[in-house]
Amino acid sequence: MDATVQTLPRKTIAAYAIGSLGTGGFATLPGLVLVYYLTDTLGITALAAGLVVTLAKVWDVVIDPIIGTRSDQSLAATGSRKRFMLLGGSLLPIFFILTFAVPAAVDQVAASLWVCLAFLLCATAFSLFQVPYIALPAELTGDYNDRTRLLTWRVVVLAFAILLFGAGGPLLRSLSSDARVGYLLMAVVAGIVISVGMLISASVAPRTVLSTASPNQPAAPRERWSNGYLNGVRALKRSQPFRVLLATFVLQGLATGIMLAGAQYVATWVLHSEDAVTLLFVALIAPALLCAPIWGVIARHIGKERAFQIASVLFGIAALALVGQLWAPGAWIYGPVALAGAAYAGLQSLPMAMLPDVISHDAQANGSGNAGIFGGVWTAGETAGMAFGATALTVVLALTGYVERVAGETVEQTASAVAGIVISFSLVPAAVMVISLITLSRYRLRKSDIDQSVTTQEALHG
Repeated sequence: MDATVQTLPRKTIAAYAIGSLGTGGFATLPGLVLVYYLTDTLGITALAAGLVVTLAKVWDVVIDPIIGTRSDQSLAATGSRKRFMLLGGSLLPIFFILTFAVPAAVDQVAASLWVCLAFLLCATAFSLFQVPYIALPAELTGDYNDRTRLLTWRVVVLAFAILLFGAGGPLLRSLSSDARVGYLLMAVVAGIVISVGMLISASVAPRTVLSTASPNQPAAPRERWSNGYLNGVRALKRSQPFRVLLATFVLQGLATGIMLAGAQYVATWVLHSEDAVTLLFVALIAPALLCAPIWGVIARHIGKERAFQIASVLFGIAALALVGQLWAPGAWIYGPVALAGAAYAGLQSLPMAMLPDVISHDAQANGSGNAGIFGGVWTAGETAGMAFGATALTVVLALTGYVERVAGETVEQTASAVAGIVISFSLVPAAVMVISLITLSRYRLRKSDIDQSVTTQEALHG
C-alpha cells in the first residue's frame, strides 16, 4: 500500500479525533483539580485525598478488562461497539457534576465518601466509552501509516482538550468567590463538553456484517465476568510487544500523572498564584499542538518506536530541569514545561499508534475480534499509572508536611513542603521516565512485521 494514499476518509479521522475532547477532558481536569479540591476546599488531609482518588481508579482498573471482553461480545453480537460508547458518554456528565457537588453542611468524612462514590461511578462511565474507543483504530484501518495519521490527529485534539480544560477549568472555577460554587460551575460546563465529544465520536464505530446463523443454531454462551481477566492475562502472556509497550505507557502515565496532579500546587506555593496554572498549561499544550503532526512525520521516516524513544528522552530532560525551582523559582520554568509539551505530543500519539499494530500482529496468530480485550487491559494500565501518579504526589506531600485547608482559610507551608512539591514535579517523574526507556528498549515490532501481518490477513480473507 502506498503510504502517501489516505485510505481513511477525513470525516472518519475527524469524528474519531473529537472523542479525545472527552477523554482528554476527563483525564486532565480531575487529575489537575480533584486532589486540590479535596485538600484545599473540603479540608481533607493529603493522604485521605490520595486514598479517595486511588480507590476510584483501582475500581477502574478492576472493571476495564471486563468491559473489554463485553465490548468484544457486543461486537460479535451486534456488529458494533457503539452502544457501550453511547452509554458511557451519556452517563459521565451526571456523575462528573456530582463529584464536585459536595454539600457545604457535611463533614470531612462524609465529603470523602461522597467524592469517592461519585468519582467511582464517573470512572465507570468513562471506561464504558474509553475501552471500545481505544479498540477502534485496529478495526478502522490495517495500514501502518494510516494508523499514525489517525492517532496523530487524535492527539492534536487531545492537546487542545488539555489546554481547554486545563486552562479553562480553573478560569471557570474562579468566576465565583465561593470556591464550592466555582467548582460546581466548572463541573457542569466541563461535563457537558466531555459528553458531547464522546457522543459525536461514537458515530465512527464501524459496523461489521454478521454471518447468518442457522435458525436451529444455539446462541453463543455468554462468558462469565471472570473471563475478562483471563482473556487479559492471555493477551499479555502471548504478546511480548504488548507487554513491553503497556509497561512503558503505564510508567509514563505515572510520570505525567504526578506532574499533572502537582501543577496546581506548583502554581499556588512555588509561583504564588493559583491562576498561574493556566499559564503552565498554555506553556505545555501550545508546543504539543504544534508538534503532534511533526511526530507523525518523524515516525514515518525513522519508525514509531525510535520516535517514541526520542520523545521520552526529551520529556525526561525537561522534567529534570525543573529541579531548579528548589533554588530559583520563577517564570523561567515555562521553558522546560514547553519542551515537555513538545515531547508529550509524541508520548501520546506514538504509543497509541503502536497499539493497533500490536493488536493486528496478535490477530495474525490468534484471530481477530480481540481488540476490546487489548483495549481493556491498556485502559486499565493507563488508569493505574495516572492514579498512582496522584497517589505518589499525596504521599510526598504528607511526608514533607503539607498543611491542608478548607475554602477561605489561610495557611503557610513549610520550606520542606514546598520542596516536596518541587521534587514531585521534577525529579520523581524524570526518574520514572528513565525506567520507561529501559522497558521501551525491549520493543521488537517493526513496520515490516505489520505489513506482513496485513498481507497475510488479506490473503486469508481474499
